[in-house]
Amino acid sequence: YLDGEDLRPRPAIERKAILWDLIKPAEGIIQYSQHVEGGGAEFYDAAERMGLEGVVSKRKFSPYRSGAKDEAWLKTKCWDIAELDLIGVKRKAGEWTEGLFARDGKYVGKAVIATTDAIKDRLWKRVQKAKAAPPHVPTAQITPDVEWVKPGIKASVRTLRGEPKLRHASVQGFLDEG
Repeated sequence: YLDGEDLRPRPAIERKAILWDLIKPAEGIIQYSQHVEGGGAEFYDAAERMGLEGVVSKRKFSPYRSGAKDEAWLKTKCWDIAELDLIGVKRKAGEWTEGLFARDGKYVGKAVIATTDAIKDRLWKRVQKAKAAPPHVPTAQITPDVEWVKPGIKASVRTLRGEPKLRHASVQGFLDEG
């Protein structure tokens, strides 16, 4: 709203111009993103190279829709692949199998083990042979449904970029599984 007018029905490009006029961003807290027309793939590649979290794309003539998802805008996220130490496995009937992971001795989160059944079966056999007491890595997961493992199993984990903890993470494979 601006001076009592609901700006949501106005096209995104107009709302953006109004915002610019209101804040006239300078050095400081408010960051105003310039818009780029066309070349979405190249723009995303640049965001990847810069280590950004992702790109938000909007149709320039679209109105703002409160609440519901809208096809007029798209968030394209950037991902990282990390080599992490498996410290535990959580298996529960009817749920995804999850791995608990650490980096440099610090807990970083859990990831869905999204590999083939054959790899999961081989992993489970390794977990059974490498059972251990809960690690000296503080986690929020000290529960009976976690099988803790001795150090030595490393995984390639895909995670959203942007924070030290894993977000929307999935195991891509185990480094010695090929």
